[in-house]
Amino acid sequence: MIRLAVVGTNFITDRLLSALPLSGQFSLTAVYSRSLARAEEYGKAYGASYFYNSLEELAKSSQVDAVYVASPNSFHAAQSIMLLTGKKHVLCEKPAASNAWEWSAMVRAAERNGVVVLEAMRPVFHPGFQVIKDCLLRLGTLRRATFIYCQYSSRYDKFKNGIVENAFDPRLSNSALMDIGCYCVHPLVALFGRPSSILAQSVRLSNGFEGAGTILAAYPQMQAELLYSKISNSKLSSEIQGENGSMLIEGINIPKKVTLCWNQGKQEQISFSFEEQDMCYELNAFAQMIYKEQSPKKWNHWTELELELMDEARKQVGIFFPADSNRQ
Repeated sequence: MIRLAVVGTNFITDRLLSALPLSGQFSLTAVYSRSLARAEEYGKAYGASYFYNSLEELAKSSQVDAVYVASPNSFHAAQSIMLLTGKKHVLCEKPAASNAWEWSAMVRAAERNGVVVLEAMRPVFHPGFQVIKDCLLRLGTLRRATFIYCQYSSRYDKFKNGIVENAFDPRLSNSALMDIGCYCVHPLVALFGRPSSILAQSVRLSNGFEGAGTILAAYPQMQAELLYSKISNSKLSSEIQGENGSMLIEGINIPKKVTLCWNQGKQEQISFSFEEQDMCYELNAFAQMIYKEQSPKKWNHWTELELELMDEARKQVGIFFPADSNRQ
């Protein structure tokens, strides 16, 4: 059993811990929070035995094998590198870093210390993603991909009332692209690789925060468009178009339903099953990498491509984070 610690005591950590029993590979051992009282309160509810308000102490702990990092985006790299240097395997919540060079530093730290670093990018570990990959050839020559994820943030109402929470604070490497758009970007590069060029546009809010955006991506034989938002909802499916027909994907962030629509008018729904506590799939993959049953290189390359594309998109629309100035 892999002894797991968590950094962060928010709703996404709740989801991951709810998936632990389905994985069966991890036991929660420790919790880190800036407040020791909060670490104890949160950890005891989940049966943890060790509590930290010092990340240095957590990195040195002999009671922990792996750590799930779910802090604000701007802290991911520094915290992960400290933990990796302490020879802890790290599963880092998406986006894994503020930019591509931070991610490169994280991967180098993992390699130096003989441990695993992995981005917790849920859709590419979900069974539905493998269904998407398996069906691509049936579509014939691919011509267009449209990935859509628009989700009105529960914190946006507070923002409109003058209360800026972390989710709308660009100083923490937050933007609609980083928080929502990454769910479109990562599957794109995982399926089709690096595009030859992109064109990005975005909608900015009063504090400079990017609330929504669109990215057009060019490939030799096809085009892609990525639509994302934290300030509006969309009920539209994502779609991949080929010369034989199209594939409708319900939820590019969690691909729960895949339907093939053929040129002759027939439709074919592809059946597959999945667990509702779907973070178990990334946990299972993480465990396999820790046990050296598979390599993280493919997954980490996808994260590299994701962050490089988002870096270029941010450059085009003028979104810069404090973390971007820390490059050495």
